[in-house]
Amino acid sequence: MAKSAPEPEKRPGFFSQIKSLFRFTREAYPWLPWAQIAILVGGVLIGLVVGYLIPPLQWWTLVLWGLTGLMVGVLGAMILMTRLSTSAMYTKIDGMPGATGHVISTSLGRRWQGSDTPVGINPKTQEAVYRAVGRGGIVVIGEGARGRLTRLINEERSKAQRVAHGVPVTVLYVGHGDDEVPIADLAKTIKKLPKAIDKTTMAAVIRRIESVSQSLSSLPIPKGIDPTKVRSQRPR
Repeated sequence: MAKSAPEPEKRPGFFSQIKSLFRFTREAYPWLPWAQIAILVGGVLIGLVVGYLIPPLQWWTLVLWGLTGLMVGVLGAMILMTRLSTSAMYTKIDGMPGATGHVISTSLGRRWQGSDTPVGINPKTQEAVYRAVGRGGIVVIGEGARGRLTRLINEERSKAQRVAHGVPVTVLYVGHGDDEVPIADLAKTIKKLPKAIDKTTMAAVIRRIESVSQSLSSLPIPKGIDPTKVRSQRPR
């Protein structure tokens, strides 16, 4: 008998994702539940005040305005949790191998293309180099000790300049030292680069670079990380 096809992996539902996001954010900001409750109550109170001030005063208008305020409060509470979760994510992944790949593969938007897999890596020290291509040109990002990244950065920059002549190549280093970019500001820094190429040129550059990129599948490459599953290291 033929084996039945494996069932597709079941993805978590919407409410399950919200619950996981809430727990993750609350670990970094324990006061989150109280802030959300305050926003909900404030939304309802504002709705009731508006309903009271707008004539004619009827009980059902107060109910409708109260429900409207509640919905506004829910929206405000969700926005607060989303923004805090982003801040908590950057705090958790700061300094972790693969953090750069996670940011450039999820936070750059449609005008940029990047992968959570590095284009160059030192297997012994885990220093890695990532690349993003977008309307601002080519960006080469170093993750790790800056002194040990020199060779990898120079190799990737030379490759980019060779296959995409005339396209600007920007080099960034992730970190907290002089002339380095904190992981929380990496996406914002890349997006601020001035437009240098159009969409057609961008697509051509991506094809050229990928055609000459060497396969790194056999190396212990740190993939992008899931910030909601990050755990603090145990003390030794």
